[in-house]
Amino acid sequence: MIYTVTFNPSLDYVVHMDHFAAGTINRAEQVHIYPGGKGINVALVLGSLHMPARMLGFTAGFTGREIERLCRVHGGDCAFLQLDAGTSRINVKISADGETAVNGQGPDIPADKLEQLLNQIRSLQDGDTLVLAGSIPSSLRDDIYRRILELLQGRSVRTVVDATGSLLKKVLPYHPFLIKPNQDELGGLFHKDLQTEAEIAACAKEVQALGARNILVSRGGDGALLLSEDGRLFRSAAPRGKLVNSVGAGDSMVAGFLTGYDRSGGDYGAALKLGTCAGSATAFRDWLATEADVNALLQQMA
Repeated sequence: MIYTVTFNPSLDYVVHMDHFAAGTINRAEQVHIYPGGKGINVALVLGSLHMPARMLGFTAGFTGREIERLCRVHGGDCAFLQLDAGTSRINVKISADGETAVNGQGPDIPADKLEQLLNQIRSLQDGDTLVLAGSIPSSLRDDIYRRILELLQGRSVRTVVDATGSLLKKVLPYHPFLIKPNQDELGGLFHKDLQTEAEIAACAKEVQALGARNILVSRGGDGALLLSEDGRLFRSAAPRGKLVNSVGAGDSMVAGFLTGYDRSGGDYGAALKLGTCAGSATAFRDWLATEADVNALLQQMA
């Protein structure tokens, strides 16, 4: 079983219009409401690809109840913990001549609720996969991902971390199976501006030396690179298509990679290809990719 943790889920209020102008009244042409958060996105795309995934994390208030309801509507397997105070955040996404976002602030997570989540994680079985993805509320210390990987040391639980900055740096000594920075996030770990494939590969090797086993680097329209734990460098071009919405594309890449890796019996090339197609399929539509979307791009890449 694959488990995902979303510490700071959201209701994503997505507004579409031809043009957005700050400082005046804008009128929406289309509005959609989706459950949001990186772990939720990973789990829902995994479900679309017929990979069982259970969502862990925290929800609060009326927005939290709606997040869980929408997750279930879209086939999600929810095991969220309900907080007694606060409300889950609302993120506003404006899709016009560019992409604009205003992300809300999540509720505080008290110590007893955090311990309940850690107990859920302690109950994982050998052979399970745990995906830690996204930001954390300000009430938590930035070593929470490290603490979780420390809990699983010595266990045969595969760990995946999709985070930035200190959240990511602090887990590296615990040898996560996979990390997935984008090109800018990878460079940010070393205060470098990465431009070329050679620079990206060199930086990925530095991260691998710090402990990460496999480094999957998303590059937007330039596709993706994978440095595997056996030192091989894999490349995938991006499929052809029109960018509609980049939100969730990286999460979809993680879901596709895990699906491809398991289905192929550990073939990194196959995992990268499916991951790239899943990420692009989400980028080419209003929300998360479906199995049909991913399969269409796989055929294009054949």
